[in-house]
Amino acid sequence: MFGRLITALGAIMVFAAGLPSTAAEQSLPNPNIELLNTEAYSTSEGKFIRYRFDVPNKTSFPADLFLASPGLPPCGTNANASRSWVDVFDAKGTRLYGFCALGSPAELDSIWFAVPEGAPPPSAVYIEIWDRLTNKRYRSN
Repeated sequence: MFGRLITALGAIMVFAAGLPSTAAEQSLPNPNIELLNTEAYSTSEGKFIRYRFDVPNKTSFPADLFLASPGLPPCGTNANASRSWVDVFDAKGTRLYGFCALGSPAELDSIWFAVPEGAPPPSAVYIEIWDRLTNKRYRSN
């Protein structure tokens, strides 16, 4: 499932990704991804426009996909990174940003990526969810 999102800077196509079954072999829906807003912000590295997304059906996903997993390789110095990591890519497959410590499905309302202020946003983005426990990757079409 995908949706066309129109922003002040142009159009972005967003695609949804599928998720693996849980240990209980539960059938999971594809997440529906929606653009919440854009916002300007600054860091010591410059000024950026952040594109914030939500997964409105996030309550459909089991919490065990986001449990801290100290038995799996860490994310940098975070030894309690979550079981599933979420990455945002542009249409060319370039990773724009990633999340390795989402603690629950409720935190799927905080997915984002940013581009330098004045730069055009990517024409399309997709997410990839990597269930590190099963070593399966689920990405949008």
